[in-house]
Amino acid sequence: MAQDINYVSEFTQFMRGYLSEHKDVATGQVEGRSLLWDKAPINLDEKARNDASRVAQKSYPYQAD
Repeated sequence: MAQDINYVSEFTQFMRGYLSEHKDVATGQVEGRSLLWDKAPINLDEKARNDASRVAQKSYPYQAD
């Protein structure tokens, strides 16, 4: 079963055309990605200190004991 390597789906054609006409959409996608995913590297020593200084919360905080 041979596949046509030049085949491009209708959806892919639409998206390529849409993104080429609307440059602001691609810019917004990059900005959104940077907000959610592109984070600074974690300092492992600082994380360990933060984890060690964390106070355990009671399972029911309104219990009077």
